Amino acid sequence: MEEQFVHRVILSRDTARQDWQHGSLLFIGTATTLLRYGSFTVLTDPNFLHQGEYAHLGYGLRSKRLTNPALELNELPPLDCVLLSHLHEDHFDRIVARRLDKNVPIVTTPKAAQALKQQQFRFPYALHTWETLTLEKGQSRLHITAMPAQHAPGPLKNLLPPVMGSMLEFDSIPGNNVFRMYITGDTLMYKALQAIPERYPDIDLALFHLGGAKLLGVLVTMDARQGIKAVRLIRPHVAIPIHCDDYTVFRSSLAEFQRAVTNAGLEETVMYMQPGVTYPFTVPASRLSYPQGA
Repeated sequence: MEEQFVHRVILSRDTARQDWQHGSLLFIGTATTLLRYGSFTVLTDPNFLHQGEYAHLGYGLRSKRLTNPALELNELPPLDCVLLSHLHEDHFDRIVARRLDKNVPIVTTPKAAQALKQQQFRFPYALHTWETLTLEKGQSRLHITAMPAQHAPGPLKNLLPPVMGSMLEFDSIPGNNVFRMYITGDTLMYKALQAIPERYPDIDLALFHLGGAKLLGVLVTMDARQGIKAVRLIRPHVAIPIHCDDYTVFRSSLAEFQRAVTNAGLEETVMYMQPGVTYPFTVPASRLSYPQGA
């Protein structure tokens, strides 16, 4: 039976005016962040294992967590959706599989969506590359588009789960894009990424999954050198590195990336966050317009 793709999901018909000028991004750890903007609250790549616990990566491989999450799963606010780049335990762990609300929408890859259905999650939405899912709350909309990503080179990519990057675009009213955010997912630098800045030349904020993770001695996430190339390619107004230093499988440290940023002269573009830190952002008032009567 061919899978049907849902392009539009209505979360709520609430038309109360929201603050579209100010938003925030809380870094919880690894690739887990909590984005609050306008009407929406979005959790990315939920990983709530603790220091000393192991993430299972398949084929008998595992990696020990070196840090604790800055927030516990049960401390999260109500979520509008979860954005899952791929189904590895350092992005969606067994705690999350058991305890996350089974009714929360999860936007992810087709393979991960199938696995989530088997875990009794009711609303996984599968995106192929360049497909878009729109979430609506009243006249507010969040468009999530799957970006190209490749977790490993050559034959090894067939041993790892498919991965996607994500572009998030927020409308204060239909047709009025006010904020754009890109998340790389666990990708390496490769040719297909060149299409991203061609299609999206103006990106407000970007999260770069780094860490230089290696499996079987092969690089499977961007290290410092590739991270610099990715920042230069994507050209966001603000770039934030995440997915560093949290697991033993990570071999390229945040400190290494910081040195590379300095050498590349990108200090004004890149900012750094420690777990538990919130990055507040402001959208220029010139971009904003609101529904009449809101």
